[in-house]
Amino acid sequence: MIWDWNWALEILPQLLTQGLLVTVQATLGGAVLAFALGLVVALLRRSRRAYISRPVGAVMEFIRSTPLLVQLFVLYYVLPDFGFKMTALTTGIIGLGVHYAAYTSEVYRAGIDGVPKGQWEAAIALNMPRPYTWISIVLPQAVRRALPALGNYVVAIFKESPQLSVITVVDVVGLARGVGSESFRYLEPMTIAGLFFLLIAIPASMLIRRMERRLDT
Repeated sequence: MIWDWNWALEILPQLLTQGLLVTVQATLGGAVLAFALGLVVALLRRSRRAYISRPVGAVMEFIRSTPLLVQLFVLYYVLPDFGFKMTALTTGIIGLGVHYAAYTSEVYRAGIDGVPKGQWEAAIALNMPRPYTWISIVLPQAVRRALPALGNYVVAIFKESPQLSVITVVDVVGLARGVGSESFRYLEPMTIAGLFFLLIAIPASMLIRRMERRLDT
């Protein structure tokens, strides 16, 4: 038989409880870090002090211009030589978070730029403190505008998570590959791993599009 249902059902729990769990952990951890760090970067890049905004912008441009795979390799295999040693999963989460923070920062920046100029002027006319203006007026609107794009990046991080195998993180794809190498049957484990991605990514994309339509109304 080309497809063995018994073998597929036998390995399904292992792929679900071990492999997919690691993939979800890496995705959520990387997304939270990317969202938080991206917002900080967006604010720093708006600084009027060139010695802050320009170096931050240069670092983000460097991150966007280099492959995630290379960044993961440096974080896991090079930094320990300088005393920075972390677990593989922690390194993967940081790698995904920092890499995608370079993109989410642009999303936040576009959201901030989309806040009507009149609201800035009204806050100044009312003599509102600058921190209060940002926290209570600007950021809530900017984040609301950015939510659909941020959601798309969660899906992107999810699909990029198999790259963590280069630093020995055993996600669902890595585990499927390992199961296949032990049994010399790759069709079932790799197909199941691919179905996991489809079953999560497609509903997530549909939810994001629905959220985008609701925010536009």
